[in-house]
Amino acid sequence: MKKRLGFISLFTLLFIGFILNWGYSYKQGLENAYIPVPDAEPTPIIPSERGVFLRSEMALDYAKMPVDENHQRSMKTYYNNRAFSGAPPSIPHPLLKGERGMGGKACLQCHQNGGFTEQFNAYAPVTPHPEMINCRQCHVAENTNTVFKGTDFVKVITAKVGTNNALLGSPPVIPHQIQMRENCLSCHAGPAAPKEIRVTHPERINCRQCHVPMLENSKLTDLFSRTKNVTNE
Repeated sequence: MKKRLGFISLFTLLFIGFILNWGYSYKQGLENAYIPVPDAEPTPIIPSERGVFLRSEMALDYAKMPVDENHQRSMKTYYNNRAFSGAPPSIPHPLLKGERGMGGKACLQCHQNGGFTEQFNAYAPVTPHPEMINCRQCHVAENTNTVFKGTDFVKVITAKVGTNNALLGSPPVIPHQIQMRENCLSCHAGPAAPKEIRVTHPERINCRQCHVPMLENSKLTDLFSRTKNVTNE
């Protein structure tokens, strides 16, 4: 009898051990494979013109839209609305009373798709980032009624139109950052686009197939030196 109980106890322990081992192995098998990656420099963010693809349905409308000669914007007015090149444009018109700049309720009414505004007798510029609705986090209203002291600050203007081509007739490079400007059409197409930089082919929405970002001076120097060495060889 004791011998039989011993065998039953042994079998029970072995069975429990088998169940526990099987359960542990099963859970381990469900875990995803993981390979530790050594510390390295962070992957650089690749600039993207994704906004132009999201708004591509507007491209053909822009291509068919006649030019309104009486209400054209220029690069002069474009830069006058910024403290410096690359700065968010200020708000050049009165704001709604109590308006806090939440895009969907105020700003995007005019600036999501553009269009002519009778109140200001102008075309509303299209924002390249309509998903960022807290507009006044970056865009501030013009305020010239308070006490401000003049400074000797000089604006730095980007490359003039027609001077940022590598070769005569080649597509101009992009002289500014693409971050926050993912929709090229917002500045380069439509009646609100400055006339100097309005493209003739808004329907070609894959802009960076031809237009590449301008390299920094240090990168250009290195590139030219390496090109020269290859040529000499």
